[in-house]
Amino acid sequence: MVPWKPERNRIRNGMRVPTPAPFVRRVQPYRCVSSLDRIDPHASPEPMKLDWNESTIPPSPLVLERITAFLNNTHHLNWYPDQRARELTQKLEEYTGVDASKLLVTAGSDAALDLLCQTYIGPNDEVVVPSPTYTHFLVYAGARGAHILQVYGRDPFELDVDAIMQSLSARTKMVYLVSPSNPTGLVYPPALIARIARAAPQAVVVVDEAYFEFAESSAIQLVETYPNIVITRTFSKSFGIAGLRIGYLVAPEGIIEDLRRLYNPKSVNVLGQIAATAALEDLEYLYSYVNSVNEAKEHMGTWLSERGFLVRVTAANFIMMKVPNPGAFIALCEEEGVYIRDRSMQPQLDQYVRMNVGTMKQTHELCERLERAIQRLPRLA
Repeated sequence: MVPWKPERNRIRNGMRVPTPAPFVRRVQPYRCVSSLDRIDPHASPEPMKLDWNESTIPPSPLVLERITAFLNNTHHLNWYPDQRARELTQKLEEYTGVDASKLLVTAGSDAALDLLCQTYIGPNDEVVVPSPTYTHFLVYAGARGAHILQVYGRDPFELDVDAIMQSLSARTKMVYLVSPSNPTGLVYPPALIARIARAAPQAVVVVDEAYFEFAESSAIQLVETYPNIVITRTFSKSFGIAGLRIGYLVAPEGIIEDLRRLYNPKSVNVLGQIAATAALEDLEYLYSYVNSVNEAKEHMGTWLSERGFLVRVTAANFIMMKVPNPGAFIALCEEEGVYIRDRSMQPQLDQYVRMNVGTMKQTHELCERLERAIQRLPRLA
């Protein structure tokens, strides 16, 4: 966030032009750094896009089958989608074990985070964000005029419970926890989340569980006990349908009622609903992929450590790796068709890069490509 300064009406070509709202002028845009504009999808060997933590394989064949069947029949794309996402909500009820009254389907978990900020945050409300973290949330909170308190512990890869608890006060209106955290992979134990909820009962405690399926650690059971805890999840990571933008949140009924005041029931597209419903009907495919990724993470950690790198194997679907020259290493990886993310610009993450992990088969190919990049790295470091 940067200090806001009043600005005069802007003049272009001799005419006044619109000015963003004051709180929006304070916001630094989300750094949407993606490799898509540099990837040739027809390149050989096939590019490995590992910079945005997406699934490295297509979704379940059942997803494609259901979408194809819908489009080949009377698809009614000219109609709005089911505004209650009833079929998907029923499947989510079975998957999560949570009653439908506590579920809300959104256009990706980003939409859930934005909706929470719109509903509960006003100008100068204090929002506590243990960091480093997923920075898009800062945009949503900042656009509401919030005072964002980013809390950095002693070590970004270790939970600093004292720092978090000491940051809470009567002014805290929201706490944002990513578990496992992106980019550090920290997992917030349910006991700590419950402690935060008790210490700040006036605050909404948001637990972003985008990587839940890989970590198998969740605070979802706390929603039944605490009226101020919300869980957000997505179909963009383990389920492999990031392009269709489907997510959901789990919250006490009171919070669901509040959120529906601003919720756009037309926002969750019909193909996304069909795809997510089908994905939940093929959990064997999901678990097979998750198990392979978790196995591959350990393999990658060992392989890179043997080559002298400091590696952080996370509970999510990615690893963090410290390299002497991130820019040079990333460029060398791209020459091998491997696209990873530079995280070295974030506080406490100097020299770190992040790469998500795929199946074991893909990982063996990845290691061959990385070996060539690593062999050339010393000359450029």
